[in-house]
Amino acid sequence: MSESGTEKVVIIGSGPAGWTAAVYAARANLDPVVYVGVPKQDPGPVLPGGQLMLTTDVENYPGFPEGVSGPEMMMKFEEQAKRFGTRVVGEDITRCDFSSDGSPHTLHTSGGKVIKAHAVIIATGATANWLGLENEMRLARSGGGVSACAVCDGALPVFRDKPLAVVGGGDTAMEEATYLTKFASRVYVIHRRDQLRASKVMQERFMSKPNAEVLWNKVVLDVLGDEKIRAMRLQDTVTGEESELEVAGMFVAIGHTPATKFLRETGLEFDDAGYIDLKDRSSRTTIEGVFAAGDVADAKYRQAVTAAGMGCQAAMDAEHWLGAKGLN
Repeated sequence: MSESGTEKVVIIGSGPAGWTAAVYAARANLDPVVYVGVPKQDPGPVLPGGQLMLTTDVENYPGFPEGVSGPEMMMKFEEQAKRFGTRVVGEDITRCDFSSDGSPHTLHTSGGKVIKAHAVIIATGATANWLGLENEMRLARSGGGVSACAVCDGALPVFRDKPLAVVGGGDTAMEEATYLTKFASRVYVIHRRDQLRASKVMQERFMSKPNAEVLWNKVVLDVLGDEKIRAMRLQDTVTGEESELEVAGMFVAIGHTPATKFLRETGLEFDDAGYIDLKDRSSRTTIEGVFAAGDVADAKYRQAVTAAGMGCQAAMDAEHWLGAKGLN
């Protein structure tokens, strides 16, 4: 914190982007503070640490040759940030009043505090849209074969050579389902209508695989299994008939929602899906001194390693901006 009582850098969010930004900012002697947030249900769990808190095994992050659980990875990120002096606050930032005249930004916390910050890094991520079924969320939390990221989890040994299902009908669902065909014995796409929303190219790419199948006019009523998913209970949207589909994994691909609702009246610019718009291939937003990193500004990749890279960029951009203002 500067002598004026204004924070040099406030980081909002505690996933890979937020913690990486904190590591870089702390090592640059910017004395960052991270607001990690509080747990919520929306309808699925939203936890400090982000989507990795629902990932049991991470095998595609460099430096962990044997893999690592998502919660353990986030704990290590946090420990590293704290090692260099990062301060951590277990509250949400509920409102931001961003200045346009170069004066410090004003942030309001869920604990009723008002803080000032010269630079703000937004790293609140994006939450997967879930079906909202009780057993779906139970098995997602416990690593029981329910996931919202096939690229993250689909190559795990537990899913190889097993029947898997993807719920959805858009381009993301087709991309995830096509990816799974590399590993699964069969991949079912569960779609509630008789036509997919995905582009023709994405549909054809999936349909061309010998182990691909679309189950039309089906909705998921329940996810069956105790410790691991064993089947899905489906209902035909035309006939009302119910059936069971035996699978070893269910991947929900019905979109993501960026955590930007609290930023809507701030003057920031967003794309049509609600993700923060960035300037000039950097982490800079349309407001001076406000930066964004990770899934909150990335609708395409949504990987821990890309989020961490963006966190690095945001901290370096913030450091350079503060330096140019004589504030670091």
